Amino acid sequence: MLNQEVPVLRLYLDGRSDLRPDFRLNRQTLTYLINTLREDRDHGWGQDLEILVFIFWLASATSYRVVCRAFDMPRSTVHMIVHKVSKMLLHIKHKVIHFPSFEELEEISTGFANLAGSPVFGSVAGSIDGCHIRIKPPSADSMCYLNRKLFYSIQLQALCDHRGKYLDIFVGYPGSVHDSRVLRNSPIYLKALYPPEGYHILGDGGFPCLSHPISLITPYREPLQNASQRRFNFHHAKARSIIERSFGCLKTRWRSLFFKALEVKPEFAPEVITCCTILHNICITNGDIIEPEEGQLDGDDLDDLQVRDPQSGEHTRERLAAALSAPNDDNLPPALRHHDYL
Repeated sequence: MLNQEVPVLRLYLDGRSDLRPDFRLNRQTLTYLINTLREDRDHGWGQDLEILVFIFWLASATSYRVVCRAFDMPRSTVHMIVHKVSKMLLHIKHKVIHFPSFEELEEISTGFANLAGSPVFGSVAGSIDGCHIRIKPPSADSMCYLNRKLFYSIQLQALCDHRGKYLDIFVGYPGSVHDSRVLRNSPIYLKALYPPEGYHILGDGGFPCLSHPISLITPYREPLQNASQRRFNFHHAKARSIIERSFGCLKTRWRSLFFKALEVKPEFAPEVITCCTILHNICITNGDIIEPEEGQLDGDDLDDLQVRDPQSGEHTRERLAAALSAPNDDNLPPALRHHDYL
């Protein structure tokens, strides 16, 4: 099965060549991934090769034909390997994408305060948004997948920390469904999984501003009424935009995958996307960072889609905005006495 003379394997086996052009991962990350997936499994070149085939497949526009030529193996074997290794990655999802411990939560909230440029945002525990992934629509019910930007997609809802590392993902809703509906059908909302009491997550205007069952704070809608609202939106955007940056990094790393329609069946697409988010977190853990390409940081949603919710978090937003705009005063908590004014 193994032909060590094919160029892509020679690069890997020489122990020194840069692997990013072919695998979109550096050597350290690829080695970490192979060792992680080896746990409690048989050792040997066979499984290592399967992981290399899968990562190369992700990096080369999901074309089985290209991969089978690169590794000198039958196309049916490549197809089998892709589905096998994707299941292996899904098996470790809970170890890689998960909510933070108490100690990690403290680091995250401090990180968001730094992103926002104000300690008022020191109670933020994540940033959430939706991302449309292009697909080739199924023959049946194809219009369900046509989004408002007029391309066929499925949706990835993701919550990330201050570094852009995913804490939670929910993927699979067709592109025609609005972000707010995806949220209301996701486990994080239905089961009130996150954030903990006293913390908030940030979202853009495509989400409702909520206090229950989760605390989700969105920006003020246009037209803004005063300087306090403008100031709040400015700092909110600075902190919230880490999720857009995270999506940008994801799309840039797997640009062959995400810059065109996924060439897989729609029912397999959520699995492929989930694997990419798992690899995204593994890369961040290993310091394997790819900067998002220009044009990949635009948000997907429009502020005027926001609707008022009976479980509104507007009172929380008002409190944060007031704290952000409060003048220096000895009666304020020390952390709130010094901040920038715009």
